[in-house]
Amino acid sequence: MSKILTTQMSGLLQRINQSEAESIEDTARLLAQAAIGQGTIYFACFGEMEGVALNAISSADPMSKVVRWTSESIITDVDRVCIFTRNANDLQALALAQKLYDDFIPFAAIASETANEDNPLSELAYTYISLKIRSGILPHPTKLGERIVMPHLIAALFVYEAIKLEYDEMIAGDDEIEE
Repeated sequence: MSKILTTQMSGLLQRINQSEAESIEDTARLLAQAAIGQGTIYFACFGEMEGVALNAISSADPMSKVVRWTSESIITDVDRVCIFTRNANDLQALALAQKLYDDFIPFAAIASETANEDNPLSELAYTYISLKIRSGILPHPTKLGERIVMPHLIAALFVYEAIKLEYDEMIAGDDEIEE
């Protein structure tokens, strides 16, 4: 089963990389706007996606200018927000997205669904990245047709790392200009 899991995960990450590369770069650019200016980058992560915020803030190589969003966070127009949620219909994520949209604060959103007019989160977000996950990725060995292994957090961490690579490159370029 581990070989099948490896193949399925590899395929998922390749699909994300191939179809979302431009959105990943746009998201990094959006977040870099806050870092280069006087802003803060807020990671608003819902459900298991809290793992992304923990990694961004507490890893061996944390992302600069990132703090965890809470409902008490005061966000201004120089700040940027990156929303990570399993589902684009998550009520908390949508409420935050609507508030940011209404306050004219550009934000990024990452969720499972593809971007389209039926996806309210993608319609509100300045940049949107799809995790390309519709259901589980591994067939259950004993049940017919049922899929198990929900790799939302793994896919989100992959997207985060891809964003961070672009972001770090942009910020490094800004540091060289200032010197």
